[in-house]
Amino acid sequence: MKLLQYWQDGELRLAAKTERGIIDTFAAGEGAPRTMREAIEVGSERLAEWARRIAELGDEAKILDEDGLTFAPVVSDPQKIVCVGLNYRKHAEETNAAIPASPILFNKFGNALAAHGEDVPIPAVTDKLDYEAELCIVIGKRAKDVSKEDALGYVFGYCNANDLSARDLQLRTAQWMLGKTCDKFAPVGPFVATADEVPDPNSLTIGCTVNGERRQLSNTSDMIFRCDEVVSYISRHMTLEPGDLILTGTPEGVVLGYPPEKQTYLKSGDVVTIEIEGLGALTNRMA
Repeated sequence: MKLLQYWQDGELRLAAKTERGIIDTFAAGEGAPRTMREAIEVGSERLAEWARRIAELGDEAKILDEDGLTFAPVVSDPQKIVCVGLNYRKHAEETNAAIPASPILFNKFGNALAAHGEDVPIPAVTDKLDYEAELCIVIGKRAKDVSKEDALGYVFGYCNANDLSARDLQLRTAQWMLGKTCDKFAPVGPFVATADEVPDPNSLTIGCTVNGERRQLSNTSDMIFRCDEVVSYISRHMTLEPGDLILTGTPEGVVLGYPPEKQTYLKSGDVVTIEIEGLGALTNRMA
């Protein structure tokens, strides 16, 4: 299934993206999840039953106007947003960084979440705002000390993410957090594809455009630490909870990787689109 959240009259609501269009879950009747949090928590069997009911809807299905939707972040209340740095071999090479021996982890907070179509304000404290196309893992079950072999069984689904990074703030100290978690620096969306729709998350085309110009184009197969390794590694150090988000790193092509004379950082009015195979397109305008 492809699930998204949107706002209607101040209320957070859940919808399914189908071949017929986007269908509000209210049409599926009593017991259907109303938010992404509920969809994650109902379990795979009940979610499959709900998906069947959605597929069988006739004229009672409410098809929403996608262009008129006010999207919400696909998960609006994660307990944790864990990010992996330098996790693509060619990205590490373009920034002249050593290939990590272990995953480099940092964090973002809830204030960084942004939705598809939402403007991202550029903080006055930076003039080096960079994009980072990333595959985001949405955790579906509590995961503690899980093996690499079992790790993907704890995944609810996957979506696009943009790990926006203020490079001047990020590199001011050895700790990256300041440049990573300014307001709305973690757009996610437009929908979550449940894990059954993504049999191999490490075989997906991933890319980024700025104002329609191609900046990044790669494949998640270039990850140094694959998705199963990342989930297992994090779970050995902290308990992952349902709804937690893991941003798995970015491929080559970021502004920081360009020669200094060719570095043009994001400015107000720039439109950034992240697109991953099977996961739609996440678009945000810098403001």
